[in-house]
Amino acid sequence: MRLPSKNKIRKLKNVEAESPLSRTETLIGKDALTKLNEAKIALFGLGGVGSYVLEALARSGVKNFVLVDNDRISPSNINRQLLALHSTVGQFKTEAARNRVADIAPDARLTCLNLFYSAENAAKTETHLAGCSYIVDAIDTVSSKLLLIEAAQRLHIPIISSMGTGNKLDLARFEVADIFKTKVCPLARVMRSELKKRGIASLKTVFSTEEPCISCKPPASIAFVPAAAGLLIASEVIKDITGHSMT
Repeated sequence: MRLPSKNKIRKLKNVEAESPLSRTETLIGKDALTKLNEAKIALFGLGGVGSYVLEALARSGVKNFVLVDNDRISPSNINRQLLALHSTVGQFKTEAARNRVADIAPDARLTCLNLFYSAENAAKTETHLAGCSYIVDAIDTVSSKLLLIEAAQRLHIPIISSMGTGNKLDLARFEVADIFKTKVCPLARVMRSELKKRGIASLKTVFSTEEPCISCKPPASIAFVPAAAGLLIASEVIKDITGHSMT
């Protein structure tokens, strides 16, 4: 039997010694990676946008999550949601999320709440937000989004909110802006109006300047658009927590 060369053995040892986050640490530095390790992120919504937010944060070193979603995975989710596979159809999204994150970062700590965020359960949910570094709003329902934004302001927790990603094809049209500087997006227009009524003067958002397809009923979607929004949200959360501009 032919023995491996010394060079091959050395390379194998180097691979074994390399940690999953060593390349991330090289890019952002040890202090920034420590901030991510210690951060606690509350993510509301694990669909097309939220599933990619979770993936990017878990792969970037975030170890503490509160995940809120009451849906089970359905076949119609497979075209755009990272957690949706034929093997996960029927599972709660929080269950699929827990299993996936465990395979990425076995030492991650997840609190999973199988519920639809509403006025009826908001108080119970907020007990899990103590110590959160950031809240990500990837909810579809306007009333729930508004409730969550109000809670974030009351609890003094930074929040970023996803606007509409349905009926769109151009992933390059996403931008990060305050809600009152958004344009085109129908959901953002409704949110601006409702936030004014509530006296909320600012909200960080990810939105698209692409005109949505108005003839698509029910709402249409494709793999790369919500994914792009989710990854952009994750990058903003990471930048804000670590202080890196990434420009």
